[in-house]
Amino acid sequence: MKTLLFLLLVLPLTLLAQEQTNSEKFWEQLEAHCGNAYEGEITEGGKEGDGFTGEKLVMHVRSCDTNDIRVPFFVGENKSRTWVLHMNDEKIIRLKHDHRHEDGSEEDLTQYGGTSANQGLANLQMFPADAHTAKILPAASTNIWWFTIDETSLTYNLRRLGTDRLFTVRFDLTKTIETPDAPWGTED
Repeated sequence: MKTLLFLLLVLPLTLLAQEQTNSEKFWEQLEAHCGNAYEGEITEGGKEGDGFTGEKLVMHVRSCDTNDIRVPFFVGENKSRTWVLHMNDEKIIRLKHDHRHEDGSEEDLTQYGGTSANQGLANLQMFPADAHTAKILPAASTNIWWFTIDETSLTYNLRRLGTDRLFTVRFDLTKTIETPDAPWGTED
C-alpha cells in the first residue's frame, strides 16, 4: 500500500518535472537545424535601396551549445550579422544582434536585441527591445523582434511599434544550401 501511495504522489511530479517548456521546444526545433544553411526571401517590408532587397539572404545555424545558438545572417556578400540566442536557467531566451566589421572588430551598433518576457510558444519567440538597445539605438527602443518556426520554415521578423516599419524574412527549411564561410569575426 505504501508503494502504491508513493507512486501516486511522486510519479505525477516526476512527469511534470520532465515536461519541456515552450521555449525549450522552440530551442529544440531550431537546434535540429544546427550545421545547416537555408536561403530566405523578404515577405514583408522590403523596398529598393534598403540593403536587403535584391540580395541573396542566407541563414546558417552555425553553432549550438547548451545555452547558446549562433545563426549568421548573410545579406549578399555582407557577413557582418549574427543572431545570438541565449537560454538562461529560467528557460527564457535572449536575442542579440552581433554586428562585425570585415576585420572582425565590433561595429558601433552591435549587441542590440531583447529578452523574451516569458517562455513564449513552441513555434514563436518574441523579443522586445532592451535597455541597451534603447541606449545605443533610441529609434529602436520600441522594436520587437520575433522568430517563428515550423516543419517547413523559419521567419525572422522586426516590428517597430508606433510606425509602419515591418520586416520579415522567410527561410525555407525544406531545402538546405551549401554551407557558407564563417561570418566576419569568426574563424572556421
